[in-house]
Amino acid sequence: MPLTKTDLIAAVAAHTGSTSKDVASVLSGIEDVVVANVAKGEKVVITGFLTFDRAQRAARTGRNPQTGEAIKIKASKSPKVSAGASFKKIVKGQAPAPKLAKAR
Repeated sequence: MPLTKTDLIAAVAAHTGSTSKDVASVLSGIEDVVVANVAKGEKVVITGFLTFDRAQRAARTGRNPQTGEAIKIKASKSPKVSAGASFKKIVKGQAPAPKLAKAR
């Protein structure tokens, strides 16, 4: 079962001893700053954890899967998220995961 935003807020609050309201406010602020900067074309790096960037997709020709007709696909921009080295090592089991406090 995935960890929802509400679950994440509760877990971080329990782990740090902060209130859920404070954690929700900080998380919302992080989201706003990351989205605004990536929208401007800037890269946001949280060293060892995640990198947020904007990918450019060139215009290209595609095919309609039902008819096989060639269609023009416009150039576009999309968000790109990459895991950092420390995060990758923990997921691969090459480093221990952090110990967490139990959520209440």
